[in-house]
Amino acid sequence: MRFEVADGVGAITFDRPERLNALTFEVYARLRDLFAQLAHRDDVRVVTITGEGRAFCSGGDVHDIIGALLELDGKARLEFTRMTGAVVANMRNCPQPIVAAVNGTAAGAGSVVALAADIRLVARSASFAFLFTKVGLAGADMGSAYLLPRIVGFGRATELLLLGETIDAETAERYGLATRVVDDGELGAETVALARRLADGPAHAYANTKLLLTRELDADLATAIELEAQTQAALLGGSDHREFHAAFVDKRDPRWTGR
Repeated sequence: MRFEVADGVGAITFDRPERLNALTFEVYARLRDLFAQLAHRDDVRVVTITGEGRAFCSGGDVHDIIGALLELDGKARLEFTRMTGAVVANMRNCPQPIVAAVNGTAAGAGSVVALAADIRLVARSASFAFLFTKVGLAGADMGSAYLLPRIVGFGRATELLLLGETIDAETAERYGLATRVVDDGELGAETVALARRLADGPAHAYANTKLLLTRELDADLATAIELEAQTQAALLGGSDHREFHAAFVDKRDPRWTGR
């Protein structure tokens, strides 16, 4: 796995194309730690995730992970499943917007990593498969039974997690799982353009929007309104909002500072 930062964009690339970018213990740990650290990095304003070759990520490596887990005791297996869950928890708690550029197969844990992103740009030839039941495991893994119903609805999530069937990009878009489907040759350019827009935008506003979306998933209306009222009151006094007003008066584009 590579992580490169350039001009405010942090780019994660799964780089084992010969294994369809299957995840290893080390990559899971690196993802967990990276997303935990991003809250303290001022040089990263948006994160993109994609894969090399014909897969986004095919999930846990059958040889390097699944075979090894069969030799471990229950305590060690629980440590592993908690680590994989921490990847998703840290993605959702990460203040930077996360864009998944799904360039090919997203299966198992790979489909959940894409699910945990804020925006999913999906190549027309890509596919999703929450295939955990097909390997004899619960369809609910890494927070998928929490996140997926909130994106595609309870009925669709039940179908996808129970059956583990592969769905194509158009079906994913129809279900609401794909934010936008683009032609394969346009995925890179579309991802760069969206990342640039987010990196150049009001980072503090984006971070608080993402925070409230996550916190309000299970809040009642009164709690949600109060959370939004307190956040908006703070942002009304922020530098970016003041800059918006100054730019409006001066008839120019705002120069966002993320404060």
